[in-house]
Amino acid sequence: MNLNVLIRKGVTVTSSGTTGEPKHVYRSPKNIHTCADVSIKRQNINISSSIYTVTRMTHAGGLLLQTIPAVIAKASYEIDTFNAWTFLDKFKEHTHTFLPPKMVEALIKTKAFKSADFTGQFIALGSDKIPARHVNVLTERGATVLSNWGMSEIGPCTINKLYQPGETETEDNVLGNHFDCHFKIIDGVLWVNSEQSVHDDWFCTDDRVRESKGTLYYEGRTNGA
Repeated sequence: MNLNVLIRKGVTVTSSGTTGEPKHVYRSPKNIHTCADVSIKRQNINISSSIYTVTRMTHAGGLLLQTIPAVIAKASYEIDTFNAWTFLDKFKEHTHTFLPPKMVEALIKTKAFKSADFTGQFIALGSDKIPARHVNVLTERGATVLSNWGMSEIGPCTINKLYQPGETETEDNVLGNHFDCHFKIIDGVLWVNSEQSVHDDWFCTDDRVRESKGTLYYEGRTNGA
């Protein structure tokens, strides 16, 4: 996969299908740069960064959240297949990675995780609702953690919350308190309008949310998922 060609010509990403039928979403070169600019700033990706990508490159999380931003920021990157038993050793050589909940659970179950040290490393979480426990076990081991919400249609890095190393006062199912978008809640459902979006107008996410003190919390899908 030639990422520079994708950046020049545009790319089609596929939704995971966890929230309904998988969708194919085209992102133009201009839109790719818009998404990358947000991701680079929010995750502090720069020429000294090193990205370790272990999620599918056909999805927005694997391709657009960190990997293409690495190319644009002239950072180094490695694309690999996730393996819970080798991940910790390989990640030592990198500064950033992105993990969905199933991968975090797999890592926690390995014997080596008990002594893992993520000091100076940045771990983005997403693709599904994020348990506070996942944030805590990573920040306790020195990681900076981004609990992130995005969608194939809206952008990979849209609503999130940043947790610093050692911070364990967390809550389950937090969408975030940092917004790279405009949002509104209609009958408990989240609508988003964003420069990262492939839509020009407001988009109904079908995510049921609640807002408390400036933070959004995920409460499920309108289809009951």
